[in-house]
Amino acid sequence: MSAAQASETRATVQPVIGIIGGSGLYDIDGLTHRAWRKVNTPWGDPSDELMEGVLDGVRCVFLPRHGRGHKLPPSALNYRANIDAMKRAGCTDILSLSAVGSLKESLPPGHFVIVDQFIDRTFAREKSFFGPGCVAHVSVAHPVCPRLGDALYAAAVELDLAVTRGGTYMVMEGPQFSTKAESELYRSWGCSVIGMTNMPEAKLAREAEICYATVAMVTDYDCWHADHEAVTVEQVVKYLLGNADNARALVRATMPTIGAARGPCPAGCDRALEHAIITHAEHRDPALMAKLDAVAARVL
Repeated sequence: MSAAQASETRATVQPVIGIIGGSGLYDIDGLTHRAWRKVNTPWGDPSDELMEGVLDGVRCVFLPRHGRGHKLPPSALNYRANIDAMKRAGCTDILSLSAVGSLKESLPPGHFVIVDQFIDRTFAREKSFFGPGCVAHVSVAHPVCPRLGDALYAAAVELDLAVTRGGTYMVMEGPQFSTKAESELYRSWGCSVIGMTNMPEAKLAREAEICYATVAMVTDYDCWHADHEAVTVEQVVKYLLGNADNARALVRATMPTIGAARGPCPAGCDRALEHAIITHAEHRDPALMAKLDAVAARVL
């Protein structure tokens, strides 16, 4: 083992937990030292200010994904600014909570799915921090940090929540819900749930070397189920409100495990850029390098 590898192995990380989700997610019992803070990024404005606080001794950073009051639709979210802001706030880990439709009979409304895979069918979003002037290719073969997924699942079981470990999240562009033909197609692909928000969020978190996991909260059966009406906003909101208390309880229950000091991520999420940047140093665009000062600082 090289000296650099030995040093990295001994390194201790004091986690800062980022939470991306609904506007009321930060109303958790026990959250202290609350303060809203505006974070400027070179990619534009994030969805909202960041709510920073301390939960059971762990520093946490909350971001309302759609802004307080749900002002922004999925395609209008500035995903790059959101992840950059979380990185600038010091986040080492991100828990992403999102409402989804179910594509399986066994995942009824109210059920939680600890997702481990995605299919990205979005097409109108900026999906990378890199581009002309600095090209990088990170691996997202396994887009969710298994350490975070395991911790979330264990906490959900302890809370006696209806939960499934593992599943594929089909990410559509929106803002319209699926046609029945689309819903049946995604079911034939073996997808578990469908939503509009977690891509390119997960890809950008990987580029920023932040460990990332998704809790998909089922609100409806999309439109494929013969015994259920096609999804409506009223139905989604009804189950969102019902899931909110469970979501807050899950976040708090996970803190003792993921908030403890640790070494480098066993899955390598925090080293995703190690061999990803392909552009030679002398050919890199200084303007883009300046914009990458937070997300790629470790390797640049």
